Order: sequence, then structure tokens, then C-alpha cells
Amino acid sequence: MHKQAPLLTILLLYLLLGALFALYTPDWQAPDEPAHYNYVRQLAAGALPVMEAGDYDQAYLTEVVFEAGFAPHYDLTPIEYEDWQPPLYYLLQTAVFRLTDGSLLAMRLFSLLLGAGVVALAYVTMLRLAPAQPWLALTTAVFVAFLPQHLAILASVNNDALAELLIAAVLFNLIELNQTPPAPARPRRLALIGILLGLGLLTKGTVYPLTAVVGLALLLRFWGDWRALLPAGLRVFTPAALLGGLWWGRNLVVYGGLDLLGKAAHDAVVVGQPRTVEWVALYGLGGALQRFVQTTFNSFWGQFGWMTVPMTHPAWLYPLLWLFSAVVVAGLLLRAARRRTEPRLAPRQLLILLALFLLTLSVHAGYNLTFVQHQGRYLFPALIPIGVGVALGLEAWIRPLLDRSPKTAYLLPVSLAAALIALNLFAIFRVIIPALA
Repeated sequence: MHKQAPLLTILLLYLLLGALFALYTPDWQAPDEPAHYNYVRQLAAGALPVMEAGDYDQAYLTEVVFEAGFAPHYDLTPIEYEDWQPPLYYLLQTAVFRLTDGSLLAMRLFSLLLGAGVVALAYVTMLRLAPAQPWLALTTAVFVAFLPQHLAILASVNNDALAELLIAAVLFNLIELNQTPPAPARPRRLALIGILLGLGLLTKGTVYPLTAVVGLALLLRFWGDWRALLPAGLRVFTPAALLGGLWWGRNLVVYGGLDLLGKAAHDAVVVGQPRTVEWVALYGLGGALQRFVQTTFNSFWGQFGWMTVPMTHPAWLYPLLWLFSAVVVAGLLLRAARRRTEPRLAPRQLLILLALFLLTLSVHAGYNLTFVQHQGRYLFPALIPIGVGVALGLEAWIRPLLDRSPKTAYLLPVSLAAALIALNLFAIFRVIIPALA
């Protein structure tokens, strides 16, 4: 318990801050929250939702969300455009819904508890990467726990929480599988990776790119041992395919054709959503690209409500966050340029982290080629690799100091935690409440 006290402190502060977001964010003022809630409501009534015409009404949504601010007299039950999503998160929330008579706050707090697992897995993943530098694990956990937009999303009714938890669990096991020197690839671990991946496929589409990362990790682990690669792949992908197949088969029956994910049904119903070609015509290619980068960055750190409440006052806040990001990137370049780098991370493990980050970034960019969805939260499936990068980039700047006084390393997670906690309190009490209450 003494050794885990710093992590437990981070988790406690995470839950306290997350509870503040859940309490003080007005009802439904989180992205897509009514649609996620209505999915659970339908399950509680005994029906597995089906995506169909009428689930998305752009004019009504604009009136309710952006003009009326969810005024009480509006009926939110027709907002059901998340009905195409896989069901696992909503099935878990159904129990909370029934036990609390549909309490939105209780359902938000349940998501927050799932997010605590993401924070813990961020810590143990970095600790596995650099066991001799526990301050790096703490710094990674601090960034994942206290990033304001991440906290706001995890404290809302949204299937991102369970998707991130399962991604984090798979990632940790892939890092374990590729440790140096290599440990025996036990069948139980391989089967566990497959089960976790399969559960992810039953949770959200953002988990699907992880399948390629799993394939890469298996290839790296069994490179040269080709006879072992096929059995290992079968142990992983068989349970994943069996679990995912439950959902794919249902979609084929319900939607027909080859619509395994229900995505075609979703795209056919979501009419009126802003499209990128329209923005290019309106702002030009350069202007549309600038908006994509700027809004993605801002909303990665904090742009609340339905992307309507940025942290633009004071005006220097986002530029300061750009500066922080530049310091992190420069630190990573500095680390790469040094002949002697500490800690020495295994190349295979770094490749796994980098692959997850690049795939997540590519999916975000690719989706925005069609629809205008400049939301930084779509990078959160790769938040642990990003957090690892933040820890390593910051640590590179204080490495000369650590060589003389190793204990000063713990100033890194402590100072980052203090800064991010202050930013969260500012976001809640000086941004969200004045703008949305």
C-alpha cells in the first residue's frame, strides 16, 4: 500500500475532479449524451435499438442543443442516432439505469469508474516500459487522469469510457508480450488478449484499428519463429472473431447486405451533418485545414458542451498549451539525438505504442475527409501512448538534474498534476458553469 500510495492519490483526485464534472456539467451538455442515454433507455425497456429513419433530425437537434440549450420542455427521446453502436457499454449501463430509475448522474459516475481503470493501466503500462523510473509511470498516469477534456468525457454517458478501458487492457498485455528479454507466450495471455479485443469489438468502432496493432505485436513477438506465429494468431483472433461475430451477424440480419457494423445504415440516416467538401467550398482548402488542426488541438485539451464552449478567456491559454506541446515534442527530439538515452525502452514496445498513435490519428483524419468532426477526443484511444510521450519528452529536459539528484524526478508528476488540476478547476468553475448553467 505504501508503494502504491502515489497512484492511489492520483486515482482519488481523478474521481473527485471527475465527480465535479459530472455534477456541474448541466444535463445533456456533453457530446451526444442524449443519444447514448436513449440507447440505454431502449435496452431497459426490453428492445435492442435499430438505426432507422427519424433517429437523426439535424434541424431539431440544432434547435434543442444550440438554440434552446436543452430547455426542459423539449422531448429528447427522438434523439437516437447512436442506435447503430455495439451494445456492450449500454448493457452495463442498463443495470445502473434500472437501479437508479434512470439517474443521469449515476450513469455518469459509472462511466467515471470505468475511466479509473484507464488511469491505472496507463500507470502499469509505463511502469512495465521503464520499471527503474517510477516517476515516468506517475507522470503518464497524471496526464491521462487530469487532461480536462478527457475527464469531461469520462464523466459523461458515453461509450468512450469502456472502449478506452479495453484498449488500455489490450495494450498492456501487448507490452507484456513484447518485453525484453521475451517471456514465454502463454496460451492464457494470448486468449486473454483475444477476449479483450473481442469485447472491444462489441463496444465501439474506435477499437477496430487496435486489431492491426495486435497483429503487429504478434508479428514482432514471433518474428523468426514462424511455426509459433500461426497458433498464437489463432489463439488471439479466434475468440475476438467469435465475440465480434455476435454483433456482425445480428447486423447482417437487421440491415442486410454487407453492413457488418451498421455504418451504412447510420450514414443513410445522418442527413444534414456538415461535410468537409462544404467547408472546403466555404473556407478554401487552407482555411478548412487550419480549422481542423486548431479545433482538434483545442478540443483535445478542453472545448466543452457540444464543442460550443472553448477556453478562450484568457486568450493566452491555448497558446500556452501549444507551447507546452512544443516543449514535449522538442524533448522527444532531444532524447532521440542523445547517444545515451534513459530509460532504454524496447524497440518492439515503442513500435506498438507508435502504431496505435498513428492509426488513431489516421482514422481521425480519414473520418474528417467526409464529415466535419474536428473533435480531439477521437485521439483518446491513443491517450496512453500520448501520455508516455509527454512523460518522456518532459523527462528529457531534466535529465542532467536527475543524474545529480535522482529524487528530484518526482517533481515532474507533482508539478504536472498541480498545473492540470488547476486547469480542471478553472474549466469547471470559470468556463463550464458560466457558459452552460
